[in-house]
Amino acid sequence: MEVTVEKATAQDTPTLAQTLARAFYDDPAIGWMVPDDERRLRVGPLGFGAWLEKIYLPKDEVYTDPDRRAAALWAPPGKWRMSVGLQLRLAPRMMRVVGMKRLPLVVKGLTMMDKKHPDDRPHWYLAVLGTDPDHQGKGLGSAVMKPVLDRCDAEGVGAYLESSKEQNVPFYRRHGFEVIEEAHLPEGPPLWLMWREPRP
Repeated sequence: MEVTVEKATAQDTPTLAQTLARAFYDDPAIGWMVPDDERRLRVGPLGFGAWLEKIYLPKDEVYTDPDRRAAALWAPPGKWRMSVGLQLRLAPRMMRVVGMKRLPLVVKGLTMMDKKHPDDRPHWYLAVLGTDPDHQGKGLGSAVMKPVLDRCDAEGVGAYLESSKEQNVPFYRRHGFEVIEEAHLPEGPPLWLMWREPRP
């Protein structure tokens, strides 16, 4: 089945925030950020809404399907790092999502991931890829990733992501990504750092 893919706009924020919160509800890294299940259910859309609104939609590289059941949030080469100003603007929302007590540990984890991010060669960064659990296995994730992967191949540019679920590693491998390192969040689960060379 051919999936139509389009760029998301600001109007899609509430729907996509819900979709991504559902997609990542059982994700080990999100569970590490917000360990309480009920709280995670409540604040998930708030967190993903902030990422969409403040970080990724302004880059104009968020891809989705017509029903908003899946989304890929990309940062173009050289645009993945968050400015200090943006971090400050996000801080109040982060505090509401993870809670005051958890915030120092989460910041430590995000800083660690930042340091491990390859900085020596241009690449597209796949920050988030999620599909609503009721619609997984229908090719939506592959479809929403495709426009940027095609662009990587056409322009000879690499791509990078961090997978927080080991079961997703084979899926990314099928799309040309390979594990370059296994890292651990502080007092938390492992992450699989993956790099993709452009395909000729």
